[in-house]
Amino acid sequence: MSAGVWGSERTQYFDSLSPEKVLDAIEELGLKTTGRVMQLASMENRVYEVEVDVPATQNVSDQFRILKFYRPGRWSKEQIQDEHDFLYDLTANDIHAIAPIKINDKSVHENADGLYYTIFPKQGGRACVEWTDDLLAQMGRLLARLHNTGKTKNATHRLKLDIDTFGWNNLELILNSEFMLAEYRANYKAICEQIFNISVPLFNGIEYQRIHGDCHHGNILLKEHNPFLIDFDDMSMGPKVQDLWMITPGRDEYSLRQREVLLAAYQTMSEFDIREIKLIEVLRSLRIVHFSAWISHRFHDQAFKRTFPDFGTAQYWEKEIFDLKTQIGYIQDSLEQNYPY
Repeated sequence: MSAGVWGSERTQYFDSLSPEKVLDAIEELGLKTTGRVMQLASMENRVYEVEVDVPATQNVSDQFRILKFYRPGRWSKEQIQDEHDFLYDLTANDIHAIAPIKINDKSVHENADGLYYTIFPKQGGRACVEWTDDLLAQMGRLLARLHNTGKTKNATHRLKLDIDTFGWNNLELILNSEFMLAEYRANYKAICEQIFNISVPLFNGIEYQRIHGDCHHGNILLKEHNPFLIDFDDMSMGPKVQDLWMITPGRDEYSLRQREVLLAAYQTMSEFDIREIKLIEVLRSLRIVHFSAWISHRFHDQAFKRTFPDFGTAQYWEKEIFDLKTQIGYIQDSLEQNYPY
């Protein structure tokens, strides 16, 4: 089993997390609550909004705290601390990020059941429904500043976003999973192995540093028309382009022009190794494999069964094989293509 990707043990469920235990966890740290608690949407972890008993202020958000309970067995305490340290480094450099609240000089806490959790302030924001050139330029500069901060230190306990960890280890998990149908196993294995083997040269000389790692649109919010990033749970040591391509993931002419706007703004504030552009299709492939491994390792959780009802079916694996076969052509093109940035 690929312990380096998904933790040292098969994860437990969060059945023990009743509202009473959520309130107990925050009150054990010295905060008084009103008793109001609401669970927020989250697949990997469990996140709750709790109302605390504080003097009324003009900012309603001040009356609430966000409790994040980490899925047991996924991250070690040291890996969680790497996430928090990155957030503290960002805020210290005036980069908008939601950093945990320290209590007794600690940000990682443990409840009576051995679950790690942390407390965040509540901050509002709205989804970005349209990426104008101005917003793309702002996002490019934000990522440049984030990466400038990210390269100042290493996340020594976090995963490295490379073919070994996100490719071979995930493939091992999928092939050994009860959800991989026997008739698709050999074909899936062969396609993934081909992708991993032909992609190796593209990583030569690429630098790794702290990145957000999961920079899709759902993790970007706007506050006063300025974008900021949330949910650093999947932060890793990886190439910077991982955070760029997910903002403009398309391959059509419009998406490529958007990427040019994003990258041009990025390069006004940070250097960018253009060779990383050739990693985009490899990273897209690793994400496809990683997603299947994630569901495989979580599918006994009822939330995953509800969200991915076709997982493990013939239809699911046929689509995965088709998508990965398509990726081989794009990766081969990347090996030969020069990019005019």
